[in-house]
Amino acid sequence: MTGRFDRLSLSRFTPEDKAVGVAASAVLAGAIGLAVFNPLAGERAVADDAPQAAAVVQQGKSAESPAAAKAAERADGGTGNVSAADARAEGFKVAPRAVKPSEVIKLAEKQIGTREGKGGMTKYHNWYVSTPQAAATAERDGGFSVNDYKGAQWCNMFVSWLGAQTGVKNMGWDAYTVQHATWFKKTDRWGHKPKPGAVVFFDWKNGSSGGIGGIDHVGIVVKDNGNGKITTVEGNTDNAVKKKVRDKSQVVGYGYPDYAS
Repeated sequence: MTGRFDRLSLSRFTPEDKAVGVAASAVLAGAIGLAVFNPLAGERAVADDAPQAAAVVQQGKSAESPAAAKAAERADGGTGNVSAADARAEGFKVAPRAVKPSEVIKLAEKQIGTREGKGGMTKYHNWYVSTPQAAATAERDGGFSVNDYKGAQWCNMFVSWLGAQTGVKNMGWDAYTVQHATWFKKTDRWGHKPKPGAVVFFDWKNGSSGGIGGIDHVGIVVKDNGNGKITTVEGNTDNAVKKKVRDKSQVVGYGYPDYAS
């Protein structure tokens, strides 16, 4: 689903963007990022596999909503004890637990070939919208309907779904690449080594010389190929989940969940 929700903003538009008016703002709201459990301030929102995406700056919210804080108390992505029932109520398939990278990679590879359906929808959208965290972050980011997430760019929803299905600790849940990367950095889980199972963030324009604010896309590292390239599995790539080989020069950085050794 390339091109539908590229770099977006609710606070600063080009003259062409302003001409779209209020109706466009309502649609664009669906692509605002989610920093579930740890909402953070962001800069630019995007989640697409289109290097030519138009650049529009988005100023993220900095305050955690009461609903998001309550969710963090019940299911914090692995920093506390959560019952199986509570974990399922929050959107996990299993409670946060010790998970090896190979388990996440295996699940990601099983998704290869999954494509968008009607309206650009996937099971990853359906899962995300079903979680109470979606409502909490929609409230945090301006009070729009969680239904606005349906059909939005979904590379980060895919990564979040992998974490929720496997119970990885501190993978983070997000639909906004910039927010997600910022969360990894602020929690000291950010770096520049392509470890298997790491969450990899791309900037098509500036690559590794760019910053977190320019991130365009996200996926999961399968392996470091040792030749300046990495193998990944990514959602929202030509409207599907695909295995890709990417140049490291396109990578801004990597987020490291708390995997079992």
